[in-house]
Order: sequence, then structure tokens, then C-alpha cells
Amino acid sequence: MNNKITLRQMDDMHCHFRTGSLLKKALPFTAKYAGRGIAMPNTQPRAILTADDVVWYQNEISNALNELTCQYSFEPLMTIEIRDSTTPRMIKEARHAGAIAGKVYPLGITTNSDEGLQNFFSQGILKTFHVMQDIGMLLLIHGEIDQERILVTKREETFLPILIKLAEKFPNLKIVLEHISTKNAVNTIKQLNENVSATITAHHLCLTLNDVLGYGIQPHHTCMPIPKDFDDRDALIEAATSSNPKFFLGSDTAPHPREKKECVKGACGIFTAPVLPQVLAEVFEKAEFLNRLEDFTSRFGANFYSLPLNAGAITLTKTEWTVPEQIEGIVPFRAGTKLQWQLA
Repeated sequence: MNNKITLRQMDDMHCHFRTGSLLKKALPFTAKYAGRGIAMPNTQPRAILTADDVVWYQNEISNALNELTCQYSFEPLMTIEIRDSTTPRMIKEARHAGAIAGKVYPLGITTNSDEGLQNFFSQGILKTFHVMQDIGMLLLIHGEIDQERILVTKREETFLPILIKLAEKFPNLKIVLEHISTKNAVNTIKQLNENVSATITAHHLCLTLNDVLGYGIQPHHTCMPIPKDFDDRDALIEAATSSNPKFFLGSDTAPHPREKKECVKGACGIFTAPVLPQVLAEVFEKAEFLNRLEDFTSRFGANFYSLPLNAGAITLTKTEWTVPEQIEGIVPFRAGTKLQWQLA
């Protein structure tokens, strides 16, 4: 029985760091376990749309890191948001400024996506994707579509034909389908070419729709894509623990002040960073594949992004502890419950 595990420092390929005071509260939790993290660009009040925005946001994150009393070897990996107005020139300039990927949020599908992409196949956007393919900039996609008479639980499956078409049109463009939540998405990723991969979150490995709505509304389990059925969760666990390099960690950690979650129209997003390595260790241990955790968290993402592996390490010990009910006004994932692994 393993009572202690040491892992290569993780790569978290999907992080919502926010801005301002919320950035300073949330960032240290990711920096404790990750050597790098993909910084999502749908920030407010300033979204990351241009090269100037990339430089500004990178400085914001760096300044927040420099203010920490504990110094972490953490590198933010920058992105820009791709909208209908994004041009090839904007892509090239953002790449020169340090952005390694462009992120697409379909219109109205999640937090801060009210100006999201409407048409994946307009002539302008196709030219933008061509340039991304040419210069080696990754395309990250929130893979859901909101259409008339499509339930929220079916939005991801409705998007999959778009993903397939994009992969056929741009076979050399590296595409990441973010935070997949369905068995169909798992199977689609497996069938597409080696340049298409997917991130999986810790909360989608743990939750089903019952945990959101089945026992009273649970606002701190609400996220997009919404957790689905037991078969979907089982398929995600199988994919994450399979040592298939197409599947790797992207936590989608997304902090919101408590009052923004517990209200008439609660914000979507789950703050998993304070418990992420611990929860993943539980999931992989229960599946009897704890020896494969490092591949999922620290190797496959780096390899897909063509990055060197992190040099640092983290240690987890088999020590029961209770997750705080609240952290500086934010309710973390698994708040008030006991976890079996603790980050040393």
C-alpha cells in the first residue's frame, strides 16, 4: 500500500486565474502543484484579444506571483480569445508576444462568452485557423453549442461534428477539446488523428448530474459543460487512467466569490485548485492505476504542447484531512469533506 507518492510537477492545461484581487487569491493554489498553467483569456473587465492584452495579462500574473511570500517555480502559458473579429494578423502578433494558443468560446455557452465565436467556418475564421496551423499555435475549444431545442446535457455531443470537420480541414493544426464530459467525446477523440487531444477535469471524474441537481441544487458543483451520466463519468475515468496520451489534465479551476455562486443566476465554474492533486490521487487509486497519475498530470500535456517536462516534484502523503468550507470568500471543490491524500 502506497502511503506516499512523489510526482513530477504538474502541467495544468486549463486555468482561470481571473484578474485583480481574485487573481491574487486563486493563483497560489495552482502554483503549489503545477510548474505551468494555461491562462484562459475570457477575463473581465479586459478580455485577452490582442498582443497588447497578452503582455498586460502576463505582467498581471507575474506581479501576483512576485507578491507571494512563498516563491514558486511557476510559468503562466498565455492564450488569446478567438472571436469572429479575430484576424490572421492578430494571431501572428499574439504569437510574437508569447501566446502559445488561441481559445474559442462559442457564443453564450459559458462564463464571459457573450461575445464568443458564432461561425466556425466563416472565410475570415478559416483564414485565422490556417495561420494558426502554419505557425504552430494550438487551437483550444470549449466544445459545446447552444442551439434551439438542445438540452444543456446535449450541447457537447451536438458540437462533435464541428470538431470532426475542423480536424479534417486542418490535419496539421493541434486541437484540444477542453474539459470533455461525455462518453461520445472520449470515443471521438480516440478516433481522430494524433493532432487532436482532450483535457479532463478532476470534477468531471467525480460528479454526475445527480451531484448538481439530484439532491437539491448544488451551486458549487455547477459548471459548463455540466456533469452528465454515470456511463459518461466511467468513460472519463477510463480515458484518464488509460495512459492514452490523447488525454491529459486541464483542471478548469474557476474561482467565483461565494455570492456569485449562491444567487438567482449563479456563475458556472468550480474552484478545484486547492484540492486538485489530492482528488486526482483518490480517483486514480480507486481505479487501481495510481502509477499512471504522472502520465496524465505531468507528461502527456507537455508532450502535446511540445514543452520540456517540468524538473520539479510534488509529494502527496496518505493523511486524512478536511477541506475548508471557504477560502477567502470562495467555496472550494469538496468543501467540508474528508480527503485521504494531502499535498506535502
